[in-house]
Amino acid sequence: MTTPDHQSPVPDSSEPSGPQARDRIYRSPFGIAGGVLLLAIVGWLGVDALVSGHGRTPWLALATLILLVPLVIAFTLRPAVFANEDRLRIRNPFRVITLPWGSVASLRSSYSNEVVVKSGTKYQLWAVPVSLRARKKATRRQQNRAAAQVRTGAAAALDAGPRRAQTDQIMDDLRELAEIHESAERAQGEPSVRWAYEVMGPAIAGAVVLVILLATG
Repeated sequence: MTTPDHQSPVPDSSEPSGPQARDRIYRSPFGIAGGVLLLAIVGWLGVDALVSGHGRTPWLALATLILLVPLVIAFTLRPAVFANEDRLRIRNPFRVITLPWGSVASLRSSYSNEVVVKSGTKYQLWAVPVSLRARKKATRRQQNRAAAQVRTGAAAALDAGPRRAQTDQIMDDLRELAEIHESAERAQGEPSVRWAYEVMGPAIAGAVVLVILLATG
């Protein structure tokens, strides 16, 4: 499940200021909770090995921590989706993708949520994971409500469609933003992709050190 946060992030000098730059922020609470738990477990085991280990064990533990901590953060705490009137910014584990609304062709939901740009390139929204269970639950709940209304002869009109799962509703909100702002002058431009070297660098360094230690052991 993913929840929106309407607080604005720290302003970026490359982004417009003012109300137009205010972001809707979407993250996965389950991903964040899982990341915190994994970091606690990895930290506890790693620190224990550093303190009480002998011989090469502390060095192996340190290299493992340098490798694992950035990866855990990248796949759990880091993913987020930022949307405002000008653009969609996707922070995935190893990349940050900035898409002006004018460059977006569609937002699709199947077994994963993804955005397709007009060039045909697809980008997955890691922070908005699809939950098939939530979809089925929402559909079943709406069907039960409709059946109850029919049985009781309720005069109220039935819902036009099944109630949406939360991540599907988020995708609907993003589609609406795209439709409203795709023609705006401020929403034009080319997609940009930045690799997250601040995550990749430490992980690669930890992996290299770990391989060297294992190879020379």
